[in-house]
Amino acid sequence: MAAKLKVGIIGCGGIANQKHLPSLAKLSHLAEMVAFCDVVEERAIKVADQFGTNEAKVYTDYKELLQDESIDVVHVLTPNLQHSFITVDALEAGKHVMCEKPMAINSKEAQEMIDAANRTGKKLTIGYQNRFRDDSEVLYKASRAGEFGDVYLAKAHAIRRRAVPTWGVFLDVEQQGGGPLIDIGTHALDLTLWCMDNYKPQSVTGSVFYKLADKYEGNMFGPWDPETFEVEDSAFGFIKMQNGATIILECSWALNTTDVREAMTTLCGTEGGAEMKAMPGSPTGELVFNSTKYGKLVETKPATGGGIAYFDAGAEEPGVKEARQWLECIINDTEPLVKPEQALVVTQILEAIYESAKTGKTIEF
Repeated sequence: MAAKLKVGIIGCGGIANQKHLPSLAKLSHLAEMVAFCDVVEERAIKVADQFGTNEAKVYTDYKELLQDESIDVVHVLTPNLQHSFITVDALEAGKHVMCEKPMAINSKEAQEMIDAANRTGKKLTIGYQNRFRDDSEVLYKASRAGEFGDVYLAKAHAIRRRAVPTWGVFLDVEQQGGGPLIDIGTHALDLTLWCMDNYKPQSVTGSVFYKLADKYEGNMFGPWDPETFEVEDSAFGFIKMQNGATIILECSWALNTTDVREAMTTLCGTEGGAEMKAMPGSPTGELVFNSTKYGKLVETKPATGGGIAYFDAGAEEPGVKEARQWLECIINDTEPLVKPEQALVVTQILEAIYESAKTGKTIEF
């Protein structure tokens, strides 16, 4: 393998420009972006000029990019429908793959991705960057240390008041496979399962709502065309795990509530609990631990940032931490933090919520 990993980008839209490309650019000592593919050639050309090497190549057919044997790693950043087959093709072409969340639009395709990774011996990870936030890392460590005892109840929060994404294909059910459940609910559920270290669901009951397709007033990203709003606006799940623990998942792009929390979790255990709370002006919010001490109820708030003016400027953002850990696991032949088998369970649960809502039945695993 070359001194620097050579990365190919498939999909040059929003998530590529918002997270992956800027993050990889900050890790130029580890990797360089040598190829870019998008069905809209102008998009690929633009990002190649901005983020690529001088010899970076541009493609509109991802299969042509995969023929380049010099490429070590591929980032699959396309609409959800295309995640699975592009990932499988990339693994079969001998590339390690970072695939954006959600892993796939259903568990069958997610399993095919894992099978391809096992068959080829190449590494596969999924883009759950919220694990790399400071508050998430502190909560994970506390849970692993037994701070909360037996965690038997958790809530996975992914609630927006009016922030429906009006760009790209977010409202296209065929391309995305769903709405806020598969878009932001997936982050909250991943974070919750990871902090609990519990990946064995027993049953799922779900409700999915299509209530606010024409209620675009006040939307953060501007109005949308109600005729093209094909996905749900809200979804909720009641998840029972094999050990008896319960997870309540709530997610919405548009809900008439002021309790707005996204990619956050609440844990309740026998020895204490923890809650991620929204805090205006904070990119991550506030982390609160609760317990009893000296006969009293106690709340503590771990400091999850430096809090010193100017000294936090060099801190890595979650997307950069995610990219660094991913590249280093390839270089050092270690496991990625986000394992595909974990992402598969997230996909299975989301799929079960949709199925339960459709059939009116509880889905057993």
